[in-house]
Amino acid sequence: MSALIYTVFATREDARAVASQLLDERLIACANVIGRIESLFEWDGERGEGEEIAILFKTNAERLDDAVARLETLHQYEAPAILGWRADSAGKATKAWLAALGG
Repeated sequence: MSALIYTVFATREDARAVASQLLDERLIACANVIGRIESLFEWDGERGEGEEIAILFKTNAERLDDAVARLETLHQYEAPAILGWRADSAGKATKAWLAALGG
């Protein structure tokens, strides 16, 4: 089964560095750096906003929890928002590609 992970970083360089590390560790098969987004949020009881770099990681379901945990340790934010989920459906080629990561 395929899985996805979404998070944001302060800079493109941070996003690419973490993506490269996760690729090297074979926790993901791909990272799509989506680019600059505008974020509105509440943190520590106060409203904030800023620009961040969004990124989507592709992995398999067997590696999802390990990838999320490792991402959390590599992330520069104090408490990064990291969301991972198993995909209900994927193309045959995508399933095979992500399954090659192993479990």
